[in-house]
Amino acid sequence: MAKKNDAAIAQITELAERMAGKMGYELVEAAFEKENTGVYLRFYLDKEGGISLDDCEAYHRALQPMLERFDYDFMEVCSPGIDRPIKNQRDADRCLGLEVEVRLYKPQDGQKVFTGQFTGYNAGDITIKTGEQERTFLKKEIAVARCTVNLEEIENADLS
Repeated sequence: MAKKNDAAIAQITELAERMAGKMGYELVEAAFEKENTGVYLRFYLDKEGGISLDDCEAYHRALQPMLERFDYDFMEVCSPGIDRPIKNQRDADRCLGLEVEVRLYKPQDGQKVFTGQFTGYNAGDITIKTGEQERTFLKKEIAVARCTVNLEEIENADLS
């Protein structure tokens, strides 16, 4: 089943990226995600300034007819969120120089969470600077890495 899903998601991603490009969006990820209620085909979109609910709806309406031959129960289009994980070089370029949080599967030096300035990305390995020390975490050690969110900046943002 996994091989079948891998081939299907590759075809779906190609269609989805093409549609996203035509509509001025960035396809962050397309994935089959199994839940209690069934198999979801999820698309994570972004664009400069953020993706809106109207953007998600327009993309859903444009893409859904092209996906009828694929096996899934529900289709969902959503934002990757303000705390979007660093999964590839494009994400890394967006976060370079910013503060990131790296969560590990297993503790290193007695801790599983490290925060620091994002200084490097190499095939999934992530380097951060904490104080005067640079530290590199291997891809296989990282559960998730993402830019930190400063809630104070969000609360003080001018939304007008």
